[in-house]
Amino acid sequence: MIQVENIYKKFGKNEVLKGVNLEINEGGIYAVLGPNGSGKTTLIKSVLGMVVPNKGNISVSGKSINKNWKYRQEINYLPQIANFPGNLKVKELIRMIKDLRQMPSDENQLIEQFHLEPFLDKKLSTLSGGTKQKVNIVLAFMFNCPLLILDEPTTGLDPASLISLKKLIQHAKGNKKTILITSHIMQFVAEVADEIVYLLEGKIYFKGSIKELKTMTNQADLEHAIAAIATTPTDA
Repeated sequence: MIQVENIYKKFGKNEVLKGVNLEINEGGIYAVLGPNGSGKTTLIKSVLGMVVPNKGNISVSGKSINKNWKYRQEINYLPQIANFPGNLKVKELIRMIKDLRQMPSDENQLIEQFHLEPFLDKKLSTLSGGTKQKVNIVLAFMFNCPLLILDEPTTGLDPASLISLKKLIQHAKGNKKTILITSHIMQFVAEVADEIVYLLEGKIYFKGSIKELKTMTNQADLEHAIAAIATTPTDA
């Protein structure tokens, strides 16, 4: 599904990605983790075409993304911070995204699932952070695409909405979709992820199952395993 080959990226003198190689197979849930400044956001944005690497190649579904914007039609993306115009109503935003993407959509069930009916005629500027996140989730899941990239999807969600999000993610997995997730909530990652991709100082330090990670770090849970990695010196 995704092939990252020897990716390097600098911002000024700051080398953020240092020869990253990564293969994401079709189907399954992959959590892309790492401390602040590790390069995970730059890696995700490189896959999305929002950042252009200085060196290396990225392929999605067997085709290089270089000068090929059409591959993005196969991706649903939930950004960590979605800066939509505050004067738009929720229903206007949904309609705008549908017009832009020109794809079959299934937003009604999602609107009902996240109890957004009372907010459809409200402007985005009047919504709470949690309600805005529910709107973002609807936008990310209402199109049938094989690849989903979810950047901190749990931000601001109440417990009921978090349960609904987990069900959506598992349903997408059941439909053989590939899901990339970034999150600082290790309990959430432990509940949904099949594999962990851990970046440290611009390199892939670990890729494998949660069980393999816990065995490698000799820790009983994911949170302590990640903490153990973060404090272990490495020249990887």
